[in-house]
Amino acid sequence: MRELFEVPPDPGDDPLCPAPDDAPLADRMRPRSLEEFVGQRHLVEDGRILTQALAGDLNQSLILWGPPGVGKTTLARLIAAKTTCRFVPYSAVLSGIKEIKAVMAVAEQERKGSGTRTLLFVDEIHRFNKAQQDAFLPYVERGDILLVGATTENPSFEVISALLSRCRVLQLESLAPEDVAALLGRALGDPRGFGSKLEVSQEQLLRVAHATDGDARRALTLLETAASMMDGEPGVLSDELLSEALQRKHLHYDKSGEEHYNLISALHKSVRNSDEDATLYWLTRMMEAGEDGQYLARRLIRMASEDIGLADPFALRVTLDAAEAFGRLGYPEGKLALVQAAVYLARAPKSNALYTGLGKAEEDVQRTAAEGVPRHLRNAVTDLMKQAGYGKGYRYAHDDPEAKTEMTCLPPSLAGRRYLNAEETD
Repeated sequence: MRELFEVPPDPGDDPLCPAPDDAPLADRMRPRSLEEFVGQRHLVEDGRILTQALAGDLNQSLILWGPPGVGKTTLARLIAAKTTCRFVPYSAVLSGIKEIKAVMAVAEQERKGSGTRTLLFVDEIHRFNKAQQDAFLPYVERGDILLVGATTENPSFEVISALLSRCRVLQLESLAPEDVAALLGRALGDPRGFGSKLEVSQEQLLRVAHATDGDARRALTLLETAASMMDGEPGVLSDELLSEALQRKHLHYDKSGEEHYNLISALHKSVRNSDEDATLYWLTRMMEAGEDGQYLARRLIRMASEDIGLADPFALRVTLDAAEAFGRLGYPEGKLALVQAAVYLARAPKSNALYTGLGKAEEDVQRTAAEGVPRHLRNAVTDLMKQAGYGKGYRYAHDDPEAKTEMTCLPPSLAGRRYLNAEETD
């Protein structure tokens, strides 16, 4: 089996085998027991979803879904350490369909020969294509393997439905800053880490935690980077050196993935709720993460019509001007134009009458027959048209104010239909 892996696992190895001394700090400090594990209380505390699995009674394949550095791989290894299954770690980044089939064949032989099931941990499972994921199905179905997949992407989009239906999806959350700071503090005193040779204040630990957005791996890497920048042996970490190690904050963001849609949803709903501070925050967060400013401008234009509409018709002009300004300036000068438009929308009075009215009209267009235009509304441009009754009975509203209420303009089958309420569009 070893030749199948670029980083060869030893089937049946201890999943909590210590990392070598020269491994990165994040690898050396990986929790070796549930007592060392931090965060994900909704999954691991007594009586929670993973209680049985962490006690050695895993009986269902799992998909662990969550952002980077929150404990997906660690949880899988803690579960594996408690089972009687043969443990095989596997990376979707390194291998393809040929390697999958070889691993599955050995798992089948082990089950038939010794009755031992294989716990197969697949990191980055979303990187496998449909055919590669299909290869797992018969072995999961027969119970030859218990699959534990880890992914940072929404499984609804990235894991095939047939495999998803055979697994339980558990969502992991970003770690709280206090949890990350606790992990960093442990690394300071643990012999696997700095062995009390590096002194870092609690305030500095929290700075690192806040800068890494709940990603323990990145936090430990940043702390290791700061220590490596010190002259000679580690000692007291200065604020200046820590600032240099942190540099600019990197925001977790995927312009085409779920986080993109989560953030634009938060922005749109903040505008709709007239929360100008939340509007400014979410817009800034997207711009800082590198979101396309033209995309943001288009969404603001949409909000102006969907959520403000006729309550403040000038809102549309504001967003169009902001889009033009950003088109000329780009980043960073064009940021303020987008901010100005977004805050204007948040402060503006709200009406969705146009949005809902359009939806009703579209529904009627699809649902009802496409009746001809009533003859009195047709333009009689030839004598034949006049003879056919085009324009007959039409009343000019400027000269005949009663026409507004007495003359109908909708097709006969929709007479009296209301798409807009006057009080909503004033």
